[in-house]
Amino acid sequence: MADLYEVLQVSRDATQEEIKKSYRRLAREWHPDANPDDPQAEARFKELAAAYEVLSDPAKRERYDRFGNSADFNLSDPFGSGMGGLGDLFDSFFGGGSPFGGSAARGRGPSGPPRGEDLDAQAVLEFTDAVFGCQTDVSVRTAVACGDCGATGAAPGTEATRCGDCGGSGEVRVVRQTVLGQMVSASVCRTCGGQGEVIPSPCPTCSGAGRVIEDTTYTVDVPAGVDEGSTLRLTGRGAAGMRGGPPGDLYVRLRVRPHERFERHGDDLVHELPISMAQAALGAHLMLETLDGFEDLVIPRGTQSGKVFKLKHRGVPRLDGRGRGDLLVQVRVEIPTTLDEESEDLLRRYATVRGEDVAPAEEGFFSRFKTAFKG
Repeated sequence: MADLYEVLQVSRDATQEEIKKSYRRLAREWHPDANPDDPQAEARFKELAAAYEVLSDPAKRERYDRFGNSADFNLSDPFGSGMGGLGDLFDSFFGGGSPFGGSAARGRGPSGPPRGEDLDAQAVLEFTDAVFGCQTDVSVRTAVACGDCGATGAAPGTEATRCGDCGGSGEVRVVRQTVLGQMVSASVCRTCGGQGEVIPSPCPTCSGAGRVIEDTTYTVDVPAGVDEGSTLRLTGRGAAGMRGGPPGDLYVRLRVRPHERFERHGDDLVHELPISMAQAALGAHLMLETLDGFEDLVIPRGTQSGKVFKLKHRGVPRLDGRGRGDLLVQVRVEIPTTLDEESEDLLRRYATVRGEDVAPAEEGFFSRFKTAFKG
């Protein structure tokens, strides 16, 4: 037999992943169903499979590297007679069955009860609950196992029987003649849906489905740091499968209500803080309410509007558990839009001391009336 590494077109120091990738490529290329006019394809395909069986097993590969083809394993046909065992290889590589739908699909047996459907739900969270995490209830209309028949689908006192069309295998095989001889193709049995069983007396509650539709409420643990649009996957909380099949998953899409004072930018929180002209010019100590409580925020003298102060680790907890973001406080200096007489007088004196030009004082209504009357 040729060198196994040459058969799989890899070097002797190839990694297991490289061997696997090369085998997948060559198996697709040389599969008999993909080469119906090439009489050498089946032999080449078997040779690839035999080589891979050895080199994919670390123990067999070590023996082969030491002793070559004389090692104590069968290289002529690792699947026994015929090609019935190829289905296991394709199950590993291609997710079940031959990618060409040919004879490699033989021998899989019943596929079993189908998996239940995945479900979607939505949960609306308060801003602080999204930041710090919480528990919330989610209600869904879903399929649950039928209690009257124990999810079997059979009426109480009865049971499922073997399918007569496929003999309980879940597959129907068709034999056809080709230039290479007989080729067997398999397809899912339509009578039993691939389960290998039929139900002569269906359960009256679920009509043989093994499940019923109900409104169900789940309590969901929401981790700290989730954001608008985050999705939580609850494994096994989806719809129950038919006749005892495994349940699907529940995907919970999260919505977060906005906060009246804080905005979220990634893991940071942003807050706009209005301060007066006097506080900006003279400085101040302000008690700032954060999501964690009150913090003493020092406003230095001469602070300009738009200045950003960073409070470290007062932001959103990171989903990976590595600390928290920051709270960014941006001050906005508010200019009064109305002034009483005393405040205006103080500002005018301040402008005079600073040598600043300001608009003249506005005359009152009666002053303007008197001036016009005198004229």
